Amino acid sequence: MKNIHNIFEKYHIRHYNFGLILLVISIAMIGVFMVGSAAPALMDVQLSGVIGGIILMVVISLIDYKWVLKFYWPMYIVNLVLLLSVALFGTEVNGATRWLRIGDWLQFQPTDLTKIIVILFFAKFFMMRKEQINKLSILLQGLGLLFPSLVLVYRQPDFSNMVTILIVFCVVVYLAGLSYKIIGSILAVAIPAAAVFLTIAIQPNQTFIQGFQQDRILAWLNPEEFADATAFQQINSVIAIGAGQLFGKGYNNDSPSSLKNGNFILESQTDFIFAVIGEELGFVGCSIVILLLLLIVIICISIGMRADDLAGRIICGGIGSLIGIQSFINIAVATQMIPNTGLSLPFVSYGLTSVISFFIGIGFVLNVGLQPKNIQRRGDVPL
Repeated sequence: MKNIHNIFEKYHIRHYNFGLILLVISIAMIGVFMVGSAAPALMDVQLSGVIGGIILMVVISLIDYKWVLKFYWPMYIVNLVLLLSVALFGTEVNGATRWLRIGDWLQFQPTDLTKIIVILFFAKFFMMRKEQINKLSILLQGLGLLFPSLVLVYRQPDFSNMVTILIVFCVVVYLAGLSYKIIGSILAVAIPAAAVFLTIAIQPNQTFIQGFQQDRILAWLNPEEFADATAFQQINSVIAIGAGQLFGKGYNNDSPSSLKNGNFILESQTDFIFAVIGEELGFVGCSIVILLLLLIVIICISIGMRADDLAGRIICGGIGSLIGIQSFINIAVATQMIPNTGLSLPFVSYGLTSVISFFIGIGFVLNVGLQPKNIQRRGDVPL
């Protein structure tokens, strides 16, 4: 009983961030309706994922994150086992092996959970080494521990999620207290290296990326030449968003001029759900979705600034940055600002693993918020 008491701390209800809960439920319900418009048969499935995610979020929010982080090495091992299982036993869909299937009733994408585990693992890892964060040996240890996950995700192949995980890791290292001098040195090398990589990646017979990935970059650079092939999705997405104008054509409308209704937007329930939002809800609807996501990110960061320890700050900043980065990439793809990547829009796109994983992340943020800095919880009125 004592162990259970330690796990489920007594929290004061005034520290429970109901505003954040309202925001994530609001954006998730928008996602349910938009998935229902894009693919009616999947609406109930998406709703079940949101309900399950909310339950998990509430349960996790009441479990002491400091206790959970004691198991950071088992979490690390579980993550690698899941990613290795994908490589060995994964289900192939559209040329990519990213899913694990259990029987005929469960299929999930471990990479979505990897993003959350990476944040939790390195929150504990760097907190234990916070006085040594600027030592090269510690940074190399962190990169070495991250490397297996990056390789396994890349081999699925899933370059976009690999890049997302790497960016989130960089944010985590920054939050851990990395020196600005080191950050400047890294950027001085990374930016030219990225430019060189992009230049090489579009050359014939290159071996850095796969053919379909190169085609996506070329289609982004020269959309007119690929209008009937690789650039088809993004071009139609931009047209659909523009066609929605200010207030859109109406939710789940039957307009024959709708690109969604004409099946001109493939994967409209997942990667290009923002195009459906733009066409049906217009500029206003798009702005509301972006505003909700932005507020979620800001509140996560705000909670992190009041966290009781470094691990709590890293968790909140990491989850907030993950939501912000992935939202930016998804919307940037839908508006043709960057090459097509295949990342979901947090809480909105169809995908049970993605939705539930983000709710799990918010659950940890809420628990950090229940333990603000310099607050004595013993004797408070329990939640």
